This record gives sequence, structure tokens and C-alpha cells, in this order.
Amino acid sequence: MFFETPSIVAQGLGKTFELYARPIDRLRQLLWGKRRHFSKSFVALDDVSFSLKKGEVLGLVGRNGAGKSTLLQLICGTLQPTAGAVTVNGRVAALLELGAGFNPEFTGRENVFLNAAVMGLSTAEIDARYDEIVNFSGIGDFIDQPVKTYSSGMYVRLAFAVATAVDPDILVIDEALSVGDGAFARKSFDRIMALKERGATILFCSHSMYHIEAICDTALWLDHGRMMLLDTPGRVVKAYTAQQNEDAATAEPASNLASSPLTAGQGRILEVVATVDGISGRKFKVTPGRSDLTIVVDFQIDASLPAPSIAFGLDTVSGVSVSSGSTRFDGQVPKMAADGRGQVTLRFPALPLMRGEYRLTIFLACERVIHVYDHALYCVELEVIHPGIEQGVVFLPHAWNDEPAVCAP
Repeated sequence: MFFETPSIVAQGLGKTFELYARPIDRLRQLLWGKRRHFSKSFVALDDVSFSLKKGEVLGLVGRNGAGKSTLLQLICGTLQPTAGAVTVNGRVAALLELGAGFNPEFTGRENVFLNAAVMGLSTAEIDARYDEIVNFSGIGDFIDQPVKTYSSGMYVRLAFAVATAVDPDILVIDEALSVGDGAFARKSFDRIMALKERGATILFCSHSMYHIEAICDTALWLDHGRMMLLDTPGRVVKAYTAQQNEDAATAEPASNLASSPLTAGQGRILEVVATVDGISGRKFKVTPGRSDLTIVVDFQIDASLPAPSIAFGLDTVSGVSVSSGSTRFDGQVPKMAADGRGQVTLRFPALPLMRGEYRLTIFLACERVIHVYDHALYCVELEVIHPGIEQGVVFLPHAWNDEPAVCAP
């Protein structure tokens, strides 16, 4: 029987850092050895295990400091584990923290050849792909300038162009892409999806739950260095989001969101106005089958970009996803003025929700709903009041015998 060799196998991975209060304590520790301790141990990662097959995409979620970057560095080999082991089969290309692997004194051109050579490409192979790398990065004549003069966005664009042009077997991406502009983010996710279709194994770290669910086959939730859940993206996102709900409940409502100038390649939600039966607000008490919810979304994107998609997600307060939708999948194209401003109206007639509390989030995304420009988290909160004893989330249309179908009381 044929068994496919996994691309990545992590077994009981752990990483502990020794923290010293003063530089001299390091010298004292060397002199005293194990007889005395002048440091405090910080466990960044503890007993993490998983296996990835060729072509699978693993998404990492967790708060800042949860251990996601440490795990990625252990897989790439830039850190060595304190406990456990990791086996990697195939050529690895990584986009970790900003500027990693670049010599700031070298020009962009020199760093392209240096990084590609480190990843195993010959000079002839680099020459053949050089124009593609430069064109994808979009940095133009700056390619012959020292990278220490680059902006953070230029750093990331060039690093990503090199990492994905070497046809990696394994692509590791930390949150560095978050510093790129919207136009580049759209290109980068298109490239990621193309690599996925070609069979590359991808480890992807992001705070965007939308991207975790859209791109990944499996997700891993880390908290304080420990595995909380390794499961399908939907289940992990639901569990992780449920934990964040307490913090989100105390956050300010998302409205009148235009607080900074719009930059090239970006988009933003300007305002979200919700009404139930003609009464505006953010929190509503509604009656199933009788209340009508209307949401008006004002937005603005870079006018040079294609018309965006507006999407929504409805969850229970415990994080269970109830429903979602978008203008793209419903065959609608939002209309925009010459300055990139537009407005869409979303209607939910005769809400068929059962008793409970729900939260709705609005997303402003690119036309393919791959990159999210902006979102209004839990901009509408609903408390559904119903005196009946029915249990569940929604009233499904149903009929008894030959009677007409009913949807909600």
C-alpha cells in the first residue's frame, strides 16, 4: 500500500526562552552553570503536534503573543525547539517578520539573487524569474536602491514576490502581509490560491477569520503557547470567536468609520445604519416572522479598483454562525460614484430567527470576496423574543399534510 509522505510533522514541539533582567546576568549564568539561575523561563510554545499532507493549508489563529510566530520559525528552522521535533519535507519559502532575510545594505536586486539562492535556485533559474519577481513586487526603479531606504510595504512586496516565485513545496506566511496595501493584498491572495491549486502546502497566520475560513483546510488555535483546538476552520473560528465575544461586547459600535484619509488600493466602510420596522438603532428587540430589518451601508474604495463586494455574517452570541451572504454570490454589483463612494441596502424581511441573541457583521471586500478591506464588527445586535417553546436558530419553512407552508409564527 502506498503512503504519501507528509509535508510537515510536528511532534510535541516546545520552545522556552530564558529571560535575563540585565546583560551581565547572561555572563553570570555561563560562569555558574546549573548551580545557580539568573534568568526566568518563558514558555512560548508547549506540546504542539500536527501533521500536514501535501497541498493542505493550515491557518493559525490566536491573540498576539499566543506563540504563532514562534511555531512558524520552528518549522522554518530559524529557531530550534527546546522539546519535541519537527520534520519538513520539501523546499520551504517563508515570509516572516518584516525584512527577515534581507540585507539592508544590499539593493533590492542583490537581495533577490541572495534570497532565491538561499532557497535553492541556480543563477540561471533566478535570471529566468527575475522580471516576474520585479513586476509582481511593483517597486519599479527602487529595485536598484538599498532596501534600507524601502518603506514597510515595499519590503513586504519584494519579499513575497521572491518567496512565491521559487515554486516552493511549502509556503509559510506570518502576519507581514498586513502592512501591504489593498491592491497588493488582492494580488498576494490570488498568488496564494494559485500555489494552493498547484499542490503547495501552506501555513498561514492571520487575524482575519474570513481569510482563515476562505483559504484554509485546517485551523489551529493557540493560546499562551498551547493548542486550544485543531479542527476544521469553521469549528476553530467559531470557538475562537466565542472567546473574543466578551471583549467585543464592550467595544464601541462601528459607525461613522471614516476617520482617516483613504489610501491607494484600500477601501473603508463609512457608515452602517440599521432600522427595524422604520426605527433606527444598533440594538433591537424583534419578533420572528414579523420584524423587518434594513441595513444601509455607505462605503468608499480607491476609484481605480473594481467594484467591491458587500458581505454579511450573522452569528449567535456564543459564536455559532447562522448565515452569511454577499453581493457577489447574489449576482449584484454595487454602484459607485466617480470618487469611489457607494451605497447598498440589505433587507431581511420577516426575520425567521428563533428566540435568542444574534450579532451581525458587515464586510467590505474585493470583487472576488478574497481580500477584506474593512469590516463593521457586530454593528447590529438582535434579541429575538418569542413566547413559544420551539427550539433552534431559525424557523424552516414546513407544511403538515396538505396545508400551506409556514415559515415563522
